[in-house]
Amino acid sequence: MDLTLIIIIAIIVVVVVAVVGLYNGLVTRRNRIDEAFAQIEVQLKRRHDLIPNLINAVKGYMGFEQSVLTKVTEARANAVAAGAQGPHDQAQAENMLTGALRSLFAVVENYPDLKANQNVMQLQEELTTTENQISFSRQHYNATVLDYNNTIQTIPSVLIAGPLGFTKREFFDAEPEAAQVPNVDLSLG
Repeated sequence: MDLTLIIIIAIIVVVVVAVVGLYNGLVTRRNRIDEAFAQIEVQLKRRHDLIPNLINAVKGYMGFEQSVLTKVTEARANAVAAGAQGPHDQAQAENMLTGALRSLFAVVENYPDLKANQNVMQLQEELTTTENQISFSRQHYNATVLDYNNTIQTIPSVLIAGPLGFTKREFFDAEPEAAQVPNVDLSLG
């Protein structure tokens, strides 16, 4: 064999191995995003499942505060429906739900008997824990998206990312005030 032919074959092999490595790295990063988003969805489902129990627990005490309960119920329904619309729309709907929950907890403060209710206190604790888990899941998802977006936009990956269908992903953004867990003190006193 001619030395030139061996060099050409070696170059082709190196290029193919590099392209396969880049492609596999992009697939791995894309799959990590999907897994991270699935973790957000698990936490959001838990949150959505807790809300009807919370509303039922406070409904008897807050009969004349029906508008607050209606806002929370509608915000929850919108958040559940937004799940299929992508991270941006889902984040907006979840931010609206967070605002509605804040309103509910602010009203709860006006009801001493309700603040003392063990069921309400337990649901509030579960909701606070879930909100923390959502925040951590969102941070993980956004870090994974950042890594992926940086990879597909930098050389050498940018040379194969676009032609092979790897596109930029959206962050799961929270409004600054939604990033804080609702702080509610349901203790006696």
